[in-house]
Amino acid sequence: MIDINLIRENSGLVKENIKKKFQEEKLVIVDEVRKLDGKWRKLKFDEDALRSERNKISKQISELKKAGKKIDKELKQAKKIPEDIEKIQVKRKKIEKEIKYLMMSIPNIMHESVPRGRDERENVEMKRVGKQILKDFKIKHSAELAEELGLADFDSARDVAGQGFYYLSGDLALLHSAILNFARDYMVKNGFTYVIPPFMMREKIVDGVMSFEEKNVMMYKVEGEDLYLIPTSEHSMIGGLIGKKILGKQLPFALTSYSPCFRKEVGSHGLDEKGFYRVHQFEKQEMIVVCEPEDSYKWYDKMLKLTVGFFKELGIPVRILECCSGDLADLKAKSADVEAWSPKQKKYWEAGSCSNLTDAQARRLNIRIENKGKLYYAHTLNNTVVASPRALIAVLENFQNKDGSVNIPKVLQPYMLGKKKIQVKK
Repeated sequence: MIDINLIRENSGLVKENIKKKFQEEKLVIVDEVRKLDGKWRKLKFDEDALRSERNKISKQISELKKAGKKIDKELKQAKKIPEDIEKIQVKRKKIEKEIKYLMMSIPNIMHESVPRGRDERENVEMKRVGKQILKDFKIKHSAELAEELGLADFDSARDVAGQGFYYLSGDLALLHSAILNFARDYMVKNGFTYVIPPFMMREKIVDGVMSFEEKNVMMYKVEGEDLYLIPTSEHSMIGGLIGKKILGKQLPFALTSYSPCFRKEVGSHGLDEKGFYRVHQFEKQEMIVVCEPEDSYKWYDKMLKLTVGFFKELGIPVRILECCSGDLADLKAKSADVEAWSPKQKKYWEAGSCSNLTDAQARRLNIRIENKGKLYYAHTLNNTVVASPRALIAVLENFQNKDGSVNIPKVLQPYMLGKKKIQVKK
């Protein structure tokens, strides 16, 4: 959510930002907010005038009492003023709610460096790290290989929970956990505090951390309760700071969290018919930072480097793809995807995403910094360290051997009881 002063003082900037995101249908929202804000300010002016009048009458009553004069008229006026103030407050608070609802649909102001483009097809490649791995044999699809190894069962999972789920067993289940455990230790060694957050959250937190569009296509709601399953742990991590005042000397908060994640995956991209890439349930190691506004883009660069460094440790080639304006979610000011190399498809595919949301989430959740007598909104950032199923794909493809076995990356071997290879069952 942006600062309403931007709409009051520079609505042209807000509208231009909307146009850059190709969301022209939202331009009328800016005008509607300006109109409602005008009514709100008029009501606030009237309310303040009544309070001033009440103070004036109270002083008159005190002076008349001292002079031994009648105060009937003044008392009648004084009694009516609180009733008038209450009526105005009811109207003003109603308008406040309408303004907040509309403001939550207006996208965050993007960083000036964000490339202009309509959708993900116009995202811009920034950098490649690691040499592309090419095999001299036909590489098997990760799901096909996992089944041949006897370590994944998609059909039974479909019977139990439907499409978009899987069973893992044996060495593949160990590999899944090894990736997450290594990610946890990697982040802790880089100075982040490890946290396990709640895996559910209330609607007020959902509305504070994500746009209405994301909520509708992503979230699973617990029927009959004010609870949603988290689609990613950064949401409940940031939500934990709702209404907090943070002392400037306590910042930055650099946290890394583990959680299962649950997503509807509604939309044109659909689900994998059988596979690990796009599923309803997965596990993830995340990183978030809460910091001073002037430090947020330094942290953005650092967090992006950490994810690239993680895949470099695994030995998996990646590239950084800058998200264009049309592909940027409404709360984000800047974002980049880290994509892993697929020898099977001979292309890169999304493995994680790094985002700076500036003060958008902090305004919605009222997360403020208190520093040198000043009170202002914090900046929040999030970044995927690794999502387990997509990392499995990367390892199964990049470390696959001609006989169907899979070499285990060196950094993961200590978490695999010393095993160096996942062998094909005889």
